[in-house]
Amino acid sequence: MDYLKSVVPSQLIAERGSNLVVINPGSANIRIGLASQDAPFNVPHCIARYTNQIPKRNVQDQMLNSQVTTAQHMERERAYDVIASLLKIPFLDEEVANSSFPRKMGRVDGHGMHNGKKDTVFSWTDVHERNPTSPVAVESSSSKDVNHEPLNQCVDTDSKELTSSVIKYKQFICGEDALKISPSEPYCLHRPIRRGHLNISQQYPTQQVLEDLHVIWDWILIEKLHIPHSERNLYSAILVVPETFDNREIKEMLTIVLRDLRFGSAVVHQEGLAAVFGNGLSSACVVNVGAQVTTVICIEDGVALPATAKTLPFGGEDLSRCLLWTQRHHQTWPPICTDILSKPVDLLMLNRLKESYCEIREGEVDAVAVVHSYEEGTPPGSHKTRLTALNVPPMGLFFPMLLVPDVYPPPPRAWFHDYEDMLEETWQTEYSRRPDVPDNVYPGVNVNYPMWDSYPVYATKPKKEEKVGLAEAIASSILLTGRIDLQRKLFLSIQLSFACNSFK
Repeated sequence: MDYLKSVVPSQLIAERGSNLVVINPGSANIRIGLASQDAPFNVPHCIARYTNQIPKRNVQDQMLNSQVTTAQHMERERAYDVIASLLKIPFLDEEVANSSFPRKMGRVDGHGMHNGKKDTVFSWTDVHERNPTSPVAVESSSSKDVNHEPLNQCVDTDSKELTSSVIKYKQFICGEDALKISPSEPYCLHRPIRRGHLNISQQYPTQQVLEDLHVIWDWILIEKLHIPHSERNLYSAILVVPETFDNREIKEMLTIVLRDLRFGSAVVHQEGLAAVFGNGLSSACVVNVGAQVTTVICIEDGVALPATAKTLPFGGEDLSRCLLWTQRHHQTWPPICTDILSKPVDLLMLNRLKESYCEIREGEVDAVAVVHSYEEGTPPGSHKTRLTALNVPPMGLFFPMLLVPDVYPPPPRAWFHDYEDMLEETWQTEYSRRPDVPDNVYPGVNVNYPMWDSYPVYATKPKKEEKVGLAEAIASSILLTGRIDLQRKLFLSIQLSFACNSFK
């Protein structure tokens, strides 16, 4: 209190939020930073762990079903033709008449993107560590179960520093560096969150998912925010969670924040509410387009309306996969092996192409781009080509049949039963009352309170994912509010929030 009495107001404003860490976990990326920062760090939400397992798997999710059925392929082609008629471009199998450019492709070196910026020379992530007693390696609890084996011979023969010391594999690699590990290296990539939920499966057990979350977040706090464990209790955390998470998933992440990351205190905020408050609004229909999931929810006077929540099982990464399918169908993609499932660096490249070139507008949208190839056993290459139909993939948000999402194995059914949940909805239970007993004997039962009569009872169980387009989901969400005056207000206040860069 003495400090607050003597501090200068300008200094108090400058220090506000300096000890408050905001954590917004997503399926593909995690946004984290101090509340006082203008922009948070946007880090790929993944971790690559050293493994000596034989046969080796580059990605933990390779057991998922990514095969397109015949019915899905036909629906995708029909959706493409519908989009083509709206955008006034040739249909999928229609030949482009009087084309003013030839379809040329060739391997090139040193070509920049269309925005004039020079591409940095690509290099694989260095997976060897010179100092195995680094602070991150010592502090991480995952270092206990990993066996480090020295290399039999030095890979970089020109480096005298590496040969002069014992070289060992890094125990884990986080962030974008984890996506740039060569497929020949003994590492397996883990993504702890998939499609808006914890990525739990028979191949990826619950304990490993939670451990990976802890290590990734701890690495960001140390390497990016420079907050060591010794000072962590001086900070508070705001956990901004998407609407897709259920109660148990939120509880597990909150446990990581308080118990494992050692924050002094923490509070949980809904992503939709945070987006509304951040823009100074009190009521809006919030549309959050993420990398793998798109959510819609209505906010009224600072309160989220659960009945209006919509979850669409597609996002920015699905647009990137659609971009690859479109170019391959039009034969504009170079003859290279692009596999976004087993080679994460290919998905990283496709995401950047989508962010640079894809946009929604009428007419044919083409662009000359440089496509990179990362073949095992050969140095990374560049291929200059002309990409076509670049306005089709973003339209997949409104015509989801164009997108064929990968099918991920669901978590074990027993995992959803949270026996420690103390927030049971007993107030919704129907009690048989005796006429001689007053109403106040039944605490928690909503009776004889006129001020609450106009508020509907919302179910708190998460809704299933809906296979509808974004426009239809927004209209349906707003109409579910049930009041014409509120519907008019929300139709005039639709807030778009992009957790990933889906468009240019």
